[in-house]
Amino acid sequence: MLEDKEVTWFPSYGGEMRGGTANCAVIISDELIASPIVTNPDILIVMNDASLKKFQPLLKQKGVLIFDSSLIKKPDLRNDVEVLGVPATEISSSIGYTRSANMVLIGALIAKTRLLSEKSIFEAIESSITYGKNSIDMNKIAIMGGKRYFEDKKSQDF
Repeated sequence: MLEDKEVTWFPSYGGEMRGGTANCAVIISDELIASPIVTNPDILIVMNDASLKKFQPLLKQKGVLIFDSSLIKKPDLRNDVEVLGVPATEISSSIGYTRSANMVLIGALIAKTRLLSEKSIFEAIESSITYGKNSIDMNKIAIMGGKRYFEDKKSQDF
């Protein structure tokens, strides 16, 4: 919204969040969004094996799959999508803030897609996190860690 885009999010945090496949669908568009329901996403970010198994089949062909390779060790991956394994839990642990693995994956996402600017991501974090400056700072560091990982990996692929 900070970049004048249309945005919806549709979380599913039922009893599943205690070890299962809790999920959240997010739509970011330049056009009006008719429905918050996503049946076949363009981009999928997964943090555990159960979520990979459940949601990978729904990802569009030629979509982007980003997964936490710290936790998903032997993934059964499709060959018709672009895949980026990011050791998000390992990176977040190395910065001393293990709760930020999701932010590491967001950093890799914005580095890969340029969907949103770093400036607006940081502004959103600053306005939405209300439990302390340390949490804001650590989440920003985690995002930068994900971006750096993607950029380093990309440069190694050439």
